[in-house]
Amino acid sequence: MTKPMELGDIKEGSYIMIDNSPCKVVEVEKSKPGKHGSAKVRLVGIDIFTGAKKSYVGPSESKVEVPIIEKGSGQVLSVTGNVVQLMDLQTFQTLEAEYMEEDLKPRIKEGQEVEYWKVMDKIKIVRIKS
Repeated sequence: MTKPMELGDIKEGSYIMIDNSPCKVVEVEKSKPGKHGSAKVRLVGIDIFTGAKKSYVGPSESKVEVPIIEKGSGQVLSVTGNVVQLMDLQTFQTLEAEYMEEDLKPRIKEGQEVEYWKVMDKIKIVRIKS
């Protein structure tokens, strides 16, 4: 799920869709309007699931898609390879997460409480709650 936003309003640290992937903006560069054109904005983003670096260039008044990030807490039910099965602590719904921060992979154990983000029907474990 996404919402439209003007490219000129995007700041570092916000999120944007680049090539149908949700990315965290790490660099914003704005150029001044020229004699025959409008101001341009150059963005560099890091894909929040794969870590790939992506860039985007466009006029500052153009519309871009911004992902809607749902944050939640869950309990780890099982860990199988790269897939972690979670139970949401609010709805008790069972979810599967394939993506997580690299430093979390060896530390995730059954029964732990974790914080997760749901973006574009994919789930990423962000941190382990103590």
